[in-house]
Amino acid sequence: MSLVASHHNRDLAVLEQLSVGSDKLGAAIVAGEPSVHAAVVLPTCNRFEVYLEADDPAVARAAVTRTLTELTSLDAETVESALVGFESDDAVQHLFSVSTGLESMVVGEREISGQVRRAHADAQAGGHLTPRLDRLFQSALRTSRVVASSTGLGTSGRSVVSVAFDLADATVTWDGARALIIGSGAVAESSVGVLRGRGATVTGVYSPSGRAVTFGAAHGVAPISFDNLAAELGKADIVLACSGGESIVLTPAMVAAARAGASSPLTIVDLALHRDVAAGVADLRDVHVVDLTTVGAQAPEESLNSVEAARSIVAHAVARFEAGEGARALDPAVVALREHVFGLLEREVTRIRPAAGADEQTIAKADATEAALRRFARTLLHTPTVRARQHAEAGSEMAYVDAIQALYGIDIAVPDDACPADEIDAESPSL
Repeated sequence: MSLVASHHNRDLAVLEQLSVGSDKLGAAIVAGEPSVHAAVVLPTCNRFEVYLEADDPAVARAAVTRTLTELTSLDAETVESALVGFESDDAVQHLFSVSTGLESMVVGEREISGQVRRAHADAQAGGHLTPRLDRLFQSALRTSRVVASSTGLGTSGRSVVSVAFDLADATVTWDGARALIIGSGAVAESSVGVLRGRGATVTGVYSPSGRAVTFGAAHGVAPISFDNLAAELGKADIVLACSGGESIVLTPAMVAAARAGASSPLTIVDLALHRDVAAGVADLRDVHVVDLTTVGAQAPEESLNSVEAARSIVAHAVARFEAGEGARALDPAVVALREHVFGLLEREVTRIRPAAGADEQTIAKADATEAALRRFARTLLHTPTVRARQHAEAGSEMAYVDAIQALYGIDIAVPDDACPADEIDAESPSL
């Protein structure tokens, strides 16, 4: 099962609070609730997700709510209302869609696969990962690679970082610009090359976590102490703030003092989920702030064909995650039926899903409707999926295919180039 809060229907401030202490959450849940056997926590700049293997979904959800209440400043009611639950195939489909970039703020961005990989590795290192959850994440990452190599999704190279820097074009002259980085995580690592590629000089890195020296040595950037941060701010043209720490780094007073003698404007790109930049900084003269809310509003649309091809591959991968070897002959029929049902489901979910910033009552109503639709879809697909395995074992595959085509009018012959299931299988070890 998975519990999810994301930019689709939650305010970024809520996501920010949920992610406080996320590095401790997985181990704390498993240690505190015997019926929860594994937990993988995926916090990014625009989502917070927990994937669990548990005996009882309701008990697991209560354990997550309780632990988040202890680790954050949120009360139990706020935590409970913020998390949307997915179970069984829905949880598998959601993770596969997330890892391929289909659920991202910038659809198709490739950074998310690295974040999924790190969440998986962290759970592994922390000792709160079971073979089944390990298999799920391995399959999600394989599916991401197949989508990247088989569709046009993400080929534009757009990401949250690149879109943010595109928005900064309006106030930054990139050639020779002095860039300062605050943070030493994955976003900072991926941004060094992007900044240099645009013609900027990365003059220094400050890390609230104390990793500036290590980061600087790896990327050829001078480490900066907090005592020297104000002086560097005074000389910078652009600041990328992405530390994700639990405290504000740049306050209005600090930035105003640092820029007192500056003759050129300053652009700050704040991509930290736990915001590095206080709200009042954007009100300072000659200081421009680009944040995640702005990026979300300006994110470009991906090609419809690329998205449809990616969703088709995800549907195949979800079908094959649970399929036994004996049912492989009927995979195309099962997948086609799932695509038919889930295609209708996703269209309805998209129609009812509220925009970011919607009021709590609207969000709660949409969540309840989505949950009901997903339960209905699971119920509708359960018997046909069981029957597929029975017919495959009995050697009567064609009777099943004929019935599906007659009842639903579905074309079972899905083109290999649209859904390269063979590639998914070829990448799969013995699962």
